[in-house]
This record gives sequence, C-alpha cells and structure tokens, in this order.
Amino acid sequence: MAIDCAAVRTRLVVVLFTFTALWGFTLSITRYSIPEEMEEGSFVANLATDLGLDVRSLEERNAKLDVIHGKNYLDINKDTGELIIREKMDREVICMTKTTSCFLKMEVVLSNPVRIFNIELEIMDINDNAPVFRRKTMHLDVSEATPPGERFSLTNAVDADVGANSIKTYYLSESKYFGIDIQTGSDGSKYVDLVLNGKLDREEHAVHNLILTAVDGGVPPRSGTASIIVNVLDINDNAPLFSQPVFAVNVSENSAPGTVVMVLNATDLDEGSNAELIYSYTLYTSEKTQEIFSLDPNSGEIKVKGVIDYEASQSFDMYIQAQDRGSTPLSGHCKVMVFITDLNDNHPEVTIKSLKRAVAEDVSVGTLIAVVSVSDKDSGMNGVVDLTLNQQDILPFLLNKSSEDYFELLVSKPLDREVVSKYEIVLIVTDRGVPPLSDNETITLEILDVNDNAPTFSESVFTIHVMENNPPGTLLTSLSAFDPDLNENQYLVYFIMEKEIVNMSMSMLFSINPENGDLYAMKTFDYERERDFLFHIEARDSGIPPLSSNTTVHIIILDQNDNTPVIVSPWRAQGSLVEEVIPRSTEKGHMVAKVVAVDADSEQNARVTYQLLQISDASLFSLDQYNGEIRTTRMFSYRDPRQQRLVVVAKDNGEPSLSATVTIKISTVEHAMPFSETTELPLEYDVFTNLNLYLVIGLGAVSFLLLITILVIIVLKCQKPKPKAIKIPPANRNSVVSRNSVISQRSSTIADSTLISSDAYWYSLFLAETRKGKVVVRQPIIPKGAGYFVSSIPRSIGPSETTDSRASTLEDPRRQLRG
Repeated sequence: MAIDCAAVRTRLVVVLFTFTALWGFTLSITRYSIPEEMEEGSFVANLATDLGLDVRSLEERNAKLDVIHGKNYLDINKDTGELIIREKMDREVICMTKTTSCFLKMEVVLSNPVRIFNIELEIMDINDNAPVFRRKTMHLDVSEATPPGERFSLTNAVDADVGANSIKTYYLSESKYFGIDIQTGSDGSKYVDLVLNGKLDREEHAVHNLILTAVDGGVPPRSGTASIIVNVLDINDNAPLFSQPVFAVNVSENSAPGTVVMVLNATDLDEGSNAELIYSYTLYTSEKTQEIFSLDPNSGEIKVKGVIDYEASQSFDMYIQAQDRGSTPLSGHCKVMVFITDLNDNHPEVTIKSLKRAVAEDVSVGTLIAVVSVSDKDSGMNGVVDLTLNQQDILPFLLNKSSEDYFELLVSKPLDREVVSKYEIVLIVTDRGVPPLSDNETITLEILDVNDNAPTFSESVFTIHVMENNPPGTLLTSLSAFDPDLNENQYLVYFIMEKEIVNMSMSMLFSINPENGDLYAMKTFDYERERDFLFHIEARDSGIPPLSSNTTVHIIILDQNDNTPVIVSPWRAQGSLVEEVIPRSTEKGHMVAKVVAVDADSEQNARVTYQLLQISDASLFSLDQYNGEIRTTRMFSYRDPRQQRLVVVAKDNGEPSLSATVTIKISTVEHAMPFSETTELPLEYDVFTNLNLYLVIGLGAVSFLLLITILVIIVLKCQKPKPKAIKIPPANRNSVVSRNSVISQRSSTIADSTLISSDAYWYSLFLAETRKGKVVVRQPIIPKGAGYFVSSIPRSIGPSETTDSRASTLEDPRRQLRG
C-alpha cells in the first residue's frame, strides 16, 4: 500500500512540473507584422531561429501550426524552419471591423515533449481598395426659382481601407452653378453636400451633369466617381414669341376653301403647360376678315374659309395673339397682312394661218413651212405669251417672229427622209402669268423621198467557196444590197459586170437573178482546170437618175476527190501484167521495182500511199508506203518458188479514198548477164536513133492513109448527088506530141521527178533500170479524159537482140496513132 502511495506522489509531481513548464512557455508571445495581399509562398520569418529550435526537431517533433478562431493562411517549411504564406490574405476579409489594428493569433505545437508557442501576426493595411459610391448616379430636381446657397445632401462614398488609406476628400467637376461642402464626422468619416452657387435658368440650361469624385489618402491615391444629374424645374417666366411682328403673304383669288394661307408658329421657352399655346384673333381684326379666313387655335394654321375676290378687296389685315396656359398666363402678338393676287384664268391661243403638209427632203434651208399667230385675253404679264417648239434643239425647224404676235416656221437644217420620214411639230404657246398657262397645236409634216442614196452591199468583197463537180444551175449565194430610199428609188436590179476569162464571157459562167440577187453557177467547175474567179456585181436602183454601187465576188473552187490515182510506172498495157526478172542471188534490200502513181487532185486528195494488197510470200518482199519502192527483205532460198506475184494498190488520202492497182510478176533466174559501161552508150544512141526513125515512118504512113481516105471520099462524092457526111471520132482529132526520149541504163535505182508548170501541164520523167531495157517517153499530161501516152522499150538481152528491141519500141505508139 505504501508503494502505491509513493508512485502516485511521483506521478503528481511529474504532471505538476510538466504543466508548470508548459504554462511558462505559453506565456511568451512572438509577434510578426506583414502587409496584406502578400503572394503565396512569400517568406514571413524563420520560426526555428526565432523560437530557438533545431530545424531537424520540427520534423521529428511533428511541428504543427494552429490558427485560433480563424482560417490558416500560413504554413511551416519543416526543411528550412521558415514561416511562409500559404494563401493570400485580405485584411478587409480577416478583420471585418474598421479598426486600425488587425491581428491573426496562432499556436506552434511540438510533440515529444509537448511544447506550445504563441504567435501573433499583425496584418497591416495597404491601399488596395478604391472609394466606392453606393449610388453611381444621383438625380436631383431643383426649381429654377431656388435661391443661391441652397444645400442638397449627397450619398457618401465608402472605402474598405482604414487609417490614411481611407477617404480623404471629395472633388466636383467644374460648374458655375454648383459647388460642394465637405464635413468630417466624429468617427473621421467624410460627408459632402451639394451647394447652389448661382441662379438657375431652365431655358438656358435645363439639365446639369456633374461628376463627384472621392479620393483616399493612400500612396498612390485611389478614387471613385459618381454622376449627379440636376434637372431644373420650369416656372412660367417666358411669354410666347413670334418669329417676326408682321407677316406678309400672297393669296390668289378664287382659292378653294381649305387652302392653307400660312401656319403661325410662336415659341415659348418654358415647358409643359407653360409652353402650350392658344392662337386667337384680337379685337382689332375685322369681322369680314374673320369670315373669309379661319384660324386654328391649337396649330396656328390660317385657311381660306370664304370666297376671295380680287376685285372686291386686294388685301386683308389680321391681328393674332398667342397665349400660354400657365397659372399666370403670358401672351405674344403679331400682325398678318394678306395680299390678293390676280388669277391668270385665261389660256393663250395659237392659230395656223398657212401650212405646207409635205415637202421634199432636198428643200433648201430657210424654206417656209407655216405662218402662225398667238393671242391671250389676259392683261399685264398674264397677257404676254411666248411661242416655242417641242424638242427645239433636235428638230430641224425654227420660229422666226415676223411681226407682233405672228411667227414663221422655217427649215433650219437639211432634211433626210431616211432618218426621219415624218415630223410631229408641236407649237407650244405659254403666257407669263403665275402660274403660267399654256396651249399647243400639232403640225404633221411629211417628208417626200428623193433618190439621194445609192444601194450598198453588206460587204465590199464576198468570198464564196464552191465544191467542184457542182451541177449547172447551183445557187451559190444571195447578194442583196440595201437602198434606204422609197418606191422606185428603192427597187434594185442586179448585173454581172462583164469580164472575159480565156475568151469566155463571165455571164457564160455565172448568172444572177436581177430582182433578188441570187447568184447561180451556169456550168460544172473542175478544180483541176479552174481554181478561182474574180468579178464584180452591180446593184442599180430605179430612180431618176439611177444610182448604183458594186461589190467584188471571189469564187473559190474547192477540190473534190474525183480523180483516181494513175500508175505510170512500171508501165503496162491496160489490165496487163508487169513482169520483172531478177537473179536469185539478189542481196537483201535490193530494189526489185518502183511503183509510181500520180493523182490529178490537190493537197490531201493527191497524196498517194502504197500498200501490198496480195503477195505470194510476205517474208520475201517489202513495200515503202511513201515512195513505192519494192525491196527484198531477205535472200532467196532453194525452197522459194521461181515466180512471185505481188498486187500493189496506190491509194490517195481523199474522202472517200480512191485507188488503183498493179500486178507485178517477179521471175528469178540463176545468173544475170553483166553489162559494162562501154556497151551502154552505143545502145542508148542506137535505141534513141531507131526510135526517131520509127516515129517518122509511122507518121508518114498515117499521112499516106489520110491522103488515100480523102481521095476516096472525093470520088464517092462525085458519084453520089447527096453524100453523107463522115463523122470522125473525137479521139482521132487529138494528136499526140511526144518529146525526146531519155534512156537510162543504170542498174541500181529508179529516179522519178514531176514538173508542174503554170499552164497546168504536168511533166513526169521515169528512168528505168538498164536490166529491164525500158525507155519512158516524157510528154505533157493530157487533160482529164484524154489518157496518157507511154512508150516502152524492153532492154535487149544481148547484142543480137537489138533489132527486136527496136521493133518493139514503136508497137504501142502506132496503136495510139491509129486509135
């Protein structure tokens, strides 16, 4: 039991000692002062240093910061022992009362052993709040009769800051009528009153806008403003006033009832009922005047009420007053003088004394058209009249005053019926009254036509394209001219102006309808003979004297693909086969033959290309589609047959395309006999000489036969009384003229050339290979339908065959001559 009592005493002593120690610590207070609105994380103080604590003990003893009766705005950095701002502090929020001092009490509590430190943090005020008026706009109603010195209470401004940062003074915007009086309350608050310094006049300044500014004592100072609107209340201190004391107005006689004479408008500077006016006649206005004119009491409008007669009275005087409706009414007066003007109630008149209804368009300037007179029954300016023309600047006429109230209508500009064929001339007569009265008279003048315009074509040159082979009578175009004249002056006749072309009249080629200008082709044109024509068409009217003009017509003949290509090389009889002989040892690329075709057409229609239509062996020969050369594509083998057959087609590029074919039979021999240069020259000379000889013999034989025929005819004619005429075919009438033959015996290539001359003759020169032994005679190409004349001389195989070659040379020419 004794042990227990000793233990209890020991515990009591420890507790007492601990309590005494804690109480001693709590009695000591650490104070800090900081301004409000410090940023988060800002340094306040070093608690570990100020409280004499080790920084490490703060973490070990679980240091904690408690705020007494408030929100914790601070925090302890246990690593550094610093007291820092945790949250921004607003002094006006923490200390609601407007006191000078504001403290925030806190405790720093440490454990193991428990220890408490008291801290007081003083939050010092900064000037962070501007003065604010509880009412941003204050309205005051002040009578304009209020005496100077009158005071008006205003709503004060408030400032959440304290001390020197609170409201210090007030300022008022500049005004000569108002000022302010600042007073200080027992608590130091500032109060302000508005004081009237001068006499108000609502008519001069009805509303006063003032700005009241409250300024605090902070550095820098802050301020707040409020608007003061002072409405000045009206009193009836202004009488109505007219713009002028006497008004003069003119009114026409016979003005209709209800016509407004004038509107009086008096003004009163007051407002409300003090400015509402009533208009009325005074006792000085006669009853007669009040019977003729009415006065609206509210609007001041004066209207015609009775009949106004200028002859009865030329003027009226009205005395009118305007009175306001104030408690003590005030009034203003004016005089209205009404002058009656004479009414222009008679219209002027215009009378036509003489008139031409129609004139020719070629009349001279100054020609008289009409004589007119004017009159007006009114007097004074109402009787003075003026005569004018409508559209006077446009019309080719003018008025000439010949005597008092008489005018002449004359031609002032040259007339042109084609521009205007008829004129509606309006004569306008107007008096000089107010308002002016007018009348008008219309003259219709017809312009007669004269033949003063030559026909005109729409184009100076007509270009017409005509496709060849057109049927005779084809309509080419319609050439119409235009003549703006009338009747016979407008009737046109069309002619072709004669021009000879190659001893042929142009009218034999073309025809034109004289009435409508339709141009026709009288013959079928051939592009290969005629390319174009140029002539003139004349259009002539039927006037007296007749006028004419012409246009150029250019006829262009267009080519048509109407000529089939003609194969001129290698030469062959009609439908016969062309035979060629070549050695079997011929190398690859050797030219076997060359096909040459000509086309009488032009451009694309004359562009000839060549194709193989049939071939025995496609791998053995090739054909150049442009120059017609047939060449070997490989050497002959023992399997190849000795004879090859090729069908070549020559096709033009026209639409539709035309073509001609030639069949070539190629025979191969084992060996070819070589020719030396020494054997060619005698052969060429002999062949050329023998050919001329045969031609001479042939021509002699033909002449002999012709002579015998003539003798037989003469004998028959002598025997018979009525002999019948012998018709000679046209084919026998054409003679064939051949030129010098050219022989070429080269063994490699075939050359060709074509010559086109200005007289439309085509010349072709074909040079044959010497191994073929052929000679082609160069000659002019016979016109379409006459055919070609080609001579061929086969080359002799050896010297012993020369005679046979020469004999065969004239075989075909003789047939041509006999045919």
